[in-house]
Amino acid sequence: MVSAQALFTNLKDIHQLDTSSYLTEKQIETLKKFFSNFPEDHESMIKHRFETLWNNLEHIYNDFRNSLKEQGLAYEGLLYREVAEDANIEFQYDSYIFVGFNMMQKVELQLCNRLKKEGKAFFYWDFDVNYTSQQYNSSEAGYYIRQHLIQYPNELDTASDEVYNNMSKPKNISFIASPTENMQARYIGQWLRENNRMKAGKNTAIVLCDENLLPTVIHCIPTETEQVNITTGYPLQLTPIASLIRLLIVLQLQGYRKDTQKFRTHWIERVLQHPHAKLLTPYTQELLERIQHKKQFYYSTQELSITKDLELLFTFQSNIAEMASWLVNILKQVGINYGNSVKEGCQEELPLLQESIFRTYTLVNRLSGLIASGDLDVDPITFQRLLNQLIQTTTIPFHGEPAVGLQFMGVLETRNLDFDHLLILSCNEGNMPRGVNDTSFIPYSIRKAFELTTIDNKISIYAYYFNRLIQRAKDITITYNNSTTDGQTGEMSRFMLQLLVESNHDIKRYIMNSDKAPTPGISKTIQKDGETYAALKNITKLSPTAINSYIRCQLRFYYRYIAGLTEPDNITDEGVDNRVFGNIFHKAAEQFYLPFLTQQRVVTQSDLQQAINGKGHVRLEYCIDEAFRTELFKTSDKVELEYSGLQFINREVLLTYLKQLLNTDMEQAPFKILGLEKKVETSIKLNTEEGEKELVLYGSIDRLDSITAPNQEHFIRVIDYKTGSNDKMSVKDVQSIFTGTNLKNHTDYYLQAMLYAIIVRNDETENPARLPVSPSLLFIQHTAKEGFDPTLKIDGTKIVDILDYTETYMELLKEKLEELFNPQIPFTPTSDSNRCINCPYLKICKC
Repeated sequence: MVSAQALFTNLKDIHQLDTSSYLTEKQIETLKKFFSNFPEDHESMIKHRFETLWNNLEHIYNDFRNSLKEQGLAYEGLLYREVAEDANIEFQYDSYIFVGFNMMQKVELQLCNRLKKEGKAFFYWDFDVNYTSQQYNSSEAGYYIRQHLIQYPNELDTASDEVYNNMSKPKNISFIASPTENMQARYIGQWLRENNRMKAGKNTAIVLCDENLLPTVIHCIPTETEQVNITTGYPLQLTPIASLIRLLIVLQLQGYRKDTQKFRTHWIERVLQHPHAKLLTPYTQELLERIQHKKQFYYSTQELSITKDLELLFTFQSNIAEMASWLVNILKQVGINYGNSVKEGCQEELPLLQESIFRTYTLVNRLSGLIASGDLDVDPITFQRLLNQLIQTTTIPFHGEPAVGLQFMGVLETRNLDFDHLLILSCNEGNMPRGVNDTSFIPYSIRKAFELTTIDNKISIYAYYFNRLIQRAKDITITYNNSTTDGQTGEMSRFMLQLLVESNHDIKRYIMNSDKAPTPGISKTIQKDGETYAALKNITKLSPTAINSYIRCQLRFYYRYIAGLTEPDNITDEGVDNRVFGNIFHKAAEQFYLPFLTQQRVVTQSDLQQAINGKGHVRLEYCIDEAFRTELFKTSDKVELEYSGLQFINREVLLTYLKQLLNTDMEQAPFKILGLEKKVETSIKLNTEEGEKELVLYGSIDRLDSITAPNQEHFIRVIDYKTGSNDKMSVKDVQSIFTGTNLKNHTDYYLQAMLYAIIVRNDETENPARLPVSPSLLFIQHTAKEGFDPTLKIDGTKIVDILDYTETYMELLKEKLEELFNPQIPFTPTSDSNRCINCPYLKICKC
């Protein structure tokens, strides 16, 4: 009941406060103290804007009230105030009984005073002397009750120990620390089965200090539970329909490029993959498959509109009114389609889903109406935040018999109720008390001076809720999250600490652990029999990549090359994965050197210098763009490339890498290109149980060139480009290449480069002069290092000619391949579990 004129005092001249007769001395002092930090020069724009707004708040407040009155509307506080200030209101009943109140607003107190004056008010207070008596005068829990007992005497005898002295009676109290929220929910079953708590029915309550835990709690209710009553509502924000609405707004705000008038594939897929998207259209999967097949990064509305429903879904909304109306239409269509599918027996009737659609529709439709009428004028971001806040504060009520069965409730639902058995979950600081942050635009000091609700009041309210809840209970278990990860404080509620320090109860403390330590999944061992062995025998050719896969993890080889489960590309419109990044670089390098190959022209230092620093720089960019076009966008040269932010950054990185490659090559020039992405193959004969098997070994050499050494000796280089960061350029011996026991140091690149070098060394077509062949690994990230040499080394010695290592290499390769085709040796998992972390087959392997 604060005067708006007094509260929103105009501060154009702070000295005028001294003559403000409608302000108390305390209020004048508070206002002066607060606004003394606002000098006339306004040292910051924030202060200036705050003062400007503050000086107009009274007018805004009055205009808002008048506007609501004209429409016959009122918010809760205004409605209470209208009633309290109505001197003509008549109280038609002889008696008005107030039971179990705690904190009351000024308007409520004013009504109480009027009824008390007329002799019609009777008050019954619910409290315990342990927090209201004189010796506990500082107790937050009894702050309001102590005042009410003086102003509004209790109808019951406050000296009655049976009614008002229960906190000190014997109680079984336990505090349990838990590392996760979910573990607390899973503890419900064990807790209910002990001490006849389940049989106690309505005398047993499970209280959620964090109501977002409700979905997990529902799933953890024991199957043998006969009856439950859930009084706390299901949070609308946790329903799939709410997440769909959030996703649709993001699609409009972030997923649409106005310059090209197209939607980004990433957000299109997110919407189509949402479980409720199928309620809008049955063609979500068909459209998803089209998108994943084309691998475009942007789509127009026309390209996505294979049905009218999809056209509605993927139409850009140019303003906030259109967006709100669009959301309403989508929700309406979802509701209609859901209802039809239930009628046709295609879908089970789900009351929670039905109610969530209805409530979300109601919220969005209300906002849409306000926007259309001009009463709400906000930008899209504000609309998004406003809708999110409305959804966060909305719950879906459960329907049940309140006086029957186990009680599941939030803190507010426990008011005036007593239970014998209590399990209070997630009783952390921040949850209990909950929502005590001061989010009001009116500063704390001013709110306190004008006796408006502050943090202090909220803490006192929750202190009363907590203490009143446990005062008559006999069996109390309170759990809290003691983890400090993911932004958790790991602190028990201040009310729990007060109970530990101030009460005389023997409170037992425990730490919650799972029944058994989680054991890592054990990978399967797959026998080479039946269909597996048949598929293995059908393999007639292998690449070095496949052989390396077998050495590093036999199961990964099985899933990829026997079961035929391909590893998915992680390609998004945000960027590219490492594999595609490498492919783009390889293609760009090929594009640059291709003219030298086709023209049989020697690459000179001058050629490379000009490409890096001269007009040839444009050609480097062209090579990068063409590589993107071929390897990522997969479009014709008639289509203009559209890079996203991260893709453009990747383009710049690749351009830098290409320059580094040319700088490195400049040190070796002149040289002659013999092949680019050169396809090579050879065969090897293996001894198997079914006789001799000829296996083709094949691959593609990134670059094959001939060069003259300082001693004027000619030799051929097999060059393998690597865009990764692993620059291990030496191994102890050839044996280590084929050993999968020490995978941390396993150099799988060696196997490939050396095999290609051996093939070229023995190929009469590629190497008719039988020149020495040297394998090289060109790690682009490390080419800038002083003295960088891409030549492979064995025990620190450069491989000048692969011929020196061919015999040993081929013997070990044959031995490894014969092991692969041996039906008596099963496919086993890797010995290095770190390799499993990013493995695409992890979920099907460790199950």
